[in-house]
Amino acid sequence: MIDLLQELAALHRAVVRDEGTQTVSVTVARTYEADTEDVWDALTDPDRLPRWFYPVTGDLRVGGTFQLEGNAGGDIRACERPARLEVTFGMPDSVVTVTLVQDADRTTVELVHTVPLAIAGSGAGALFVGPGWDGALVQLARELRGESSGDPLAFAGSPAMVEYNRGSIDRWAEAVERSGTASAEEVAGGRAAAEAQYTTTPS
Repeated sequence: MIDLLQELAALHRAVVRDEGTQTVSVTVARTYEADTEDVWDALTDPDRLPRWFYPVTGDLRVGGTFQLEGNAGGDIRACERPARLEVTFGMPDSVVTVTLVQDADRTTVELVHTVPLAIAGSGAGALFVGPGWDGALVQLARELRGESSGDPLAFAGSPAMVEYNRGSIDRWAEAVERSGTASAEEVAGGRAAAEAQYTTTPS
């Protein structure tokens, strides 16, 4: 069982629309009670990733490619142990950058997912990906605490995580509204799409 309110409050969420580059960036960050090397290992070790994220295959080096089983793949653009990982995600213009910062025995993970405005439509595009990254960082927390179930997809579809996703969608909608990067109609449309994606349980 997870503490829904504690997990929801543990994340920082932000949405930025850059008029110069015509992109929308979604930022989610969380601080873990874990050493940076342990966090980096959880994020990059192909034997460990399936315990909390997805199985991964590919030429796992800078300049190589990766493929998440049943999900996105892309190019590995940077891998600077233990501080920075940058990959394309699903398409060349969709870029995910993960930065790790250690403070004593704690590590802050910041994930930034940037896509062209033409794809995102507006800042409300954050509602399509933000809750998914929220869920991934919850699963990472469980892995770092030694609580991984060994089947992250089953955990992601559990009643507790579906309820978590509802709270996550609320908070991403609030982040978009604070950012001023989408109209009320766009936020409502993004919320509806997110609810269909993240809160619908298999029949």
